[in-house]
Order: sequence, then C-alpha cells, then structure tokens
Amino acid sequence: MRIVLTTGDIHGIGPEILLKSLPKLQETGHVFVATGSARAFEFYRDLLGLPVRIEPLQSISAVGSLTPEKGVLPVLSVGEPEAIEPGTISKTAGAIAMKALETAAGLCRDGLCDALVTAPIHKEAVARAGFSNTGHTDFLGDFFGVSSPVMLFVDPVSGLKVALATIHVPLSSVPGMIRSMDLNGYFTSLAGWMQQDFRFDNPSIAVLGLNPHASDGGVMGDEEGSVIRPCIERLSKELKIDGPFPADGFFGAGQQRGYDLVVAMYHDQGLLPFKVLAFDTGINVTLGLPIVRTSPDHGTGFDKAGKGMASERSFYEAALLAADIARNRTNNH
Repeated sequence: MRIVLTTGDIHGIGPEILLKSLPKLQETGHVFVATGSARAFEFYRDLLGLPVRIEPLQSISAVGSLTPEKGVLPVLSVGEPEAIEPGTISKTAGAIAMKALETAAGLCRDGLCDALVTAPIHKEAVARAGFSNTGHTDFLGDFFGVSSPVMLFVDPVSGLKVALATIHVPLSSVPGMIRSMDLNGYFTSLAGWMQQDFRFDNPSIAVLGLNPHASDGGVMGDEEGSVIRPCIERLSKELKIDGPFPADGFFGAGQQRGYDLVVAMYHDQGLLPFKVLAFDTGINVTLGLPIVRTSPDHGTGFDKAGKGMASERSFYEAALLAADIARNRTNNH
C-alpha cells in the first residue's frame, strides 16, 4: 500500500506526530509519502532530534515510483514558509495545510496513493488563507462531489465506533435536519460501510435519541416517535438495529459494548463520550468518499507545538487503520 500523509498546520503538532510515527509505520512495509512543507519537517526534525531524512520530491509523478526506504520521508512540497512559529495562527500555515490536503486527495483520486491520513488543521488559519471550507470533511466532500460525507470515530483499543447523523451544524438546526434527512438510506449505508471497510457480516447498530431521555414518550419532543423509531422499526426486518436509546445513560451503563456501531444524532452527543473513552487513541474516518481517509481525533495542539510533548499514538493508529480499510476495499472488489 502507498499511504499519503498531510502535514496539517505547520505551527501545530502535525509535523511532529507524523515524524514520530514514521519509523514504526515503515515497519509495516507500506510506502509513506507526505505533502506539505519540506522545510517545516526539517525544522521539527532538527528541533526535536528525530532520526528522519527528508527527501523533497521534484514532481507528482515521482510518487508512483516510490519504494520503502526506512528512515526517509519523501515530501511533495506545496509551499514553503518564510518563518516557522510553533503555536501561532498564520495565514501561510493555513494555506499550506489546505494545499497539502488538496494535493494528497488528488494523489488518491488519480490512483498514485491508496489512502489518505490527515494531520490536524486550524480552522481560523484556514479561514485567514481564504478557504470557505475550513474542515477536512467538508473540503473533501466538495473535492469529490459528495454532498453528505459521514464522520465515523473509531477506537482501535476498545473497538468502539460512533457515527454522527449530523456534523458541524448549529444545535438549533439538528431537529430539522433529522426530520428532513433520509434516515433509512443513512442507516443502510452505514451498515454497508461497516461490511465493506471493517469486515462485519451483519453489523449491529445502536441509535441514540435526539431529545433528553429519548423524549420520554413524547413529553420532550417528538422526533423519536415520529421519525427515528418508525425508521428503526422498518429497517429492523433487514438490519440489526435498535433504539432510540436515551443518550445520557447509554455509555455510562456500558451499553456500547453490545453493539458494533453507535449512531449519535449530533456532534457533541457522540464526541463527548467518545473523547472521554478514547482521547489518545481515537481515529476519525470519513465514510462515503471514493477514497480512504482517516485522521487522529484531536486538534492542532498549539500549546504543545515544538516542545516534543505531543503523543503520536492517534496518528499512528489512524495510518494503520487507513491501510487496513484500503486492503479491505481491495479484497471486496
């Protein structure tokens, strides 16, 4: 497998966790190539004393002929900063991060790479650089013409998987979106992706309610009774799907251990418990794209940038999972 890694924001921990992960990743025998700034990688390598040689590539076509070489990071540079200032928000850093993402996505689209792993970007830096899509998921959705890519969070240690029915939207918009979206198609697609990417023959799915206590029989909202439960009942004839469960006690009671996948209705409902349970090892997977994309489930860590304090565990696990999903997709075709 050939895996492309993006630098993320060069003023955050992205370059550090990528460089720290590389020696262990190269033991897998896969080829790893980075997009971003060769100078930034050299800066953090020297600052932190990491044993990696940076090899700038002269063209995109060179990626296709790469072979494994331990201790060497091939880098396809998309731009070089005049200065590198760890922990600062910068228009230049935002521009390099998004150009690195665009280039890496193109490598996967064109068949030069088999999967994409993205280091964290900073939304304000990206906005300063003039990009309207300040998140990876939205940018990749537009890049590949996918209107509603799905965010899935995976903990490789416990096996916990949490998908989000809605992503980066105001809380006030969630009820209307749940009412208007094709929940039947969404749950069916999730089951298919679990089979394709994670090799589940018949995945079991738990669905959380939208309202407190899953509305207590309609006392607090009626989305459960009018939309969510009827959909689950229809699909239960062909899928292993249960709910809606009251979200407040679901994870505390350990109910997630009885299911292959948990579906949350909105961002914080799913990510708050997930990050409590799997902050250092959590992985973000984008479903619905024609390529494989994973990332660590944490931010740019500006407070740790350049200090050698950042844990590479989540990035390392994200790269391993990307290779596994790419292999599973190849074997399914």
